[in-house]
Amino acid sequence: MTKSSSSRALERYVPILGWGRSYDREMATNDLVAAVIVTIMLIPQSLAYALLAGLPPEVGLYASILPLVAYAIFGTSRALAVGPVAVVSLMTASAVGELAAQGTPEYLGAAIVLAFMSGLMLVAMGLFRLGFLANLLSHPVISGFITASGLLIASSQLKHILGVPASGHTLYEIGGALVAHLGDINWITFAIGASATAFLFWVRKDLKRRLLALGLKPFVADILTKAGPVAAVAATTLLAAAFDLGERGVRVVGDIPSGLPVPQFPSFQSDLWLQLLGPALLISVIGFVESVSVAQTLAAKKRQRIEPDQELIGLGASNIASAVSGGYPVTGGFARSVVNFDAGAATPAAGAFTAIGIAVATLFLTPLLTHLPQATLAAAIIVAVLSLVDLGAIKRTFAYSKSDFLAMAATILVTLFFGVEQGVVTGVALSIALHLYRSSRPHTAIVGVVPGTEHFRNIDRHAVVTGSRVLSLRVDESLFFANSRYLEDRIYGLVSDRPEIEHVVLMCPAVNSIDASALESLEEINHRLSDSGVSFHLSEVKGPVMDRLKRTDFLSHLTGQVFLSQYDALCTLDPQTAHISESRTPKKAAQSDIWTGPEI
Repeated sequence: MTKSSSSRALERYVPILGWGRSYDREMATNDLVAAVIVTIMLIPQSLAYALLAGLPPEVGLYASILPLVAYAIFGTSRALAVGPVAVVSLMTASAVGELAAQGTPEYLGAAIVLAFMSGLMLVAMGLFRLGFLANLLSHPVISGFITASGLLIASSQLKHILGVPASGHTLYEIGGALVAHLGDINWITFAIGASATAFLFWVRKDLKRRLLALGLKPFVADILTKAGPVAAVAATTLLAAAFDLGERGVRVVGDIPSGLPVPQFPSFQSDLWLQLLGPALLISVIGFVESVSVAQTLAAKKRQRIEPDQELIGLGASNIASAVSGGYPVTGGFARSVVNFDAGAATPAAGAFTAIGIAVATLFLTPLLTHLPQATLAAAIIVAVLSLVDLGAIKRTFAYSKSDFLAMAATILVTLFFGVEQGVVTGVALSIALHLYRSSRPHTAIVGVVPGTEHFRNIDRHAVVTGSRVLSLRVDESLFFANSRYLEDRIYGLVSDRPEIEHVVLMCPAVNSIDASALESLEEINHRLSDSGVSFHLSEVKGPVMDRLKRTDFLSHLTGQVFLSQYDALCTLDPQTAHISESRTPKKAAQSDIWTGPEI
């Protein structure tokens, strides 16, 4: 291997070696500005999401330092901002909560192991180019899961807004616990939480517009808007400290250890790893799907591209770095990535600069957060996650596809009432089952020739010419083991209903492959039609499919021919019908003749 090819291979797995060569002062300036804005946003988010995961607040800060540096080295997106996110935090709490009690060393240790396992899985998937596995999660399932997770997260934070003890991993458990403790509401906590929530909603919806109306530049208005959670944190912390609200029943964050995380290795207890194997895989896949979707969207806006398999490695390295630094699972966040992009981040170095900002905050700012009310962090979480809830998607999916709606609705209901892991598994299982069901019953259409043309269309949708001697059947799906028997039954049924049929032509423009089971079915169709005195033909077979058929003896036993086009087949097998079609002038298309969907 030459030096240049070795260098290219290394750059593929360590992208910083590529963009780092052209890094200049202008890029550094843009990255620094973006880092300042994202750091302001990420500090309260990191604390809040650690709270959501059931972990000490400093763990959220730890998960926002080394993971960002690791992604800057191994990631390919110029704008993706890695760190704790709401959905993964919820999944962490759900997985680890089954094994240990919150606040114990065992709970933190399990969260660290979860991050390490997730990182190893992501790196392995990237090295083996298994990014396609994420395609098992359909968009309706992902949308439904995120919507349900948003509702679940928001409901789980109401206990901090109300100042009552309540636990649970499902909507039913959380709701029941809240109702049982309604008489224990701490009204001071409620006033702080409700006010912070209202303020943050106002900031998100209206502040930027008002600042622009006052004449501020869009860039400055955007920074001030993104700093809304910081303002809420500062105001409520000062209020709690001034009136010593911690002594009046208001739960505060308390002492947060200053200093950088000490590198450590996760526990290697085999029982713990086996128990976390399933959750780690789900977190890996969900995190990757969320992250790569954001990265691809932002890259497309600047005509850049990302490498999904390398993104797996980048996210895997970030999770391993999080575990080593005492953090928990991380991924690319939508909100902060958009902020990073809008702020002008030029390279992944913006993430490394953000990590420096978080490190500085960890060293010097944590003593200032001792009196920070947990209700404020809960308000920040609620406002952030409710933006993920898309109830309109349910209606749109129902109108477009009832089967996809079924998968989405099942994912939402199971996630809300049985748990996040069960919701994901249900959604994936239903998506695969529905796909197999649809694939096992491929759309087929009896077609006829459009008068005056050489085009063939569905006889149920268009005014076409058909003869009585030739049955032209178009199949709109590749043929494989799951649908080959259906095709057999379909052809036998049509032939038995039409005793005058002399030829059956299987039109294959949408057939991209024929597996061994489908080949046996075609051989059986050929044999049974021959016994009935009917010839079996193929038309419009694609080149790669034809190449594979030529490697078998199927074509030598075929009772009919393989035609280049369906029109050639009609002219050869039923020239009278072809002549009738040619002699007719195409009429102006009626409404029923206009193409209305995929069934053409």
